[in-house]
Amino acid sequence: MATMRVLETTAATSSRMSRQRSRDTDTEKALRSVLHAAGLRYRVHRRPLKGVRREADIVFGPARVAVFVDGCFWHGCPEHATWPKRNSEFWRQKIEKNRVRDADTDARLEAAGWVSLRVWEHESPQEAAARVAAVVQARRRPRVPRVPTRAH
Repeated sequence: MATMRVLETTAATSSRMSRQRSRDTDTEKALRSVLHAAGLRYRVHRRPLKGVRREADIVFGPARVAVFVDGCFWHGCPEHATWPKRNSEFWRQKIEKNRVRDADTDARLEAAGWVSLRVWEHESPQEAAARVAAVVQARRRPRVPRVPTRAH
């Protein structure tokens, strides 16, 4: 049986990390607000693929678009990633594992005909929403107007 390594941490660090939200972050809510104001409707915190335990933050089912809002620290943002000095090896492995999982998720979605969009927490909600909206609208099926039928 494998034993879990006990991390050396301070009470302040432990308290701060326990308050980190994994869903409904301010960045997610801001993005959803802009998307909703633009007339787009979506589902939140859903698994796009059955049998795959990966949850997207925003899902446009009919268009098959999954949006992930990634935190700069947790997902290793190329612009803002920081490597903690305390427990550095643990955090480096954790963040690299997150990156590998993200790439695997994107590949699985693509193989199933989905588009995976990643939005960094530092991105402008308006710019990110415009990018998301363009992909969703491009993937929507054109609506065919119904021809009314006459009752006999």
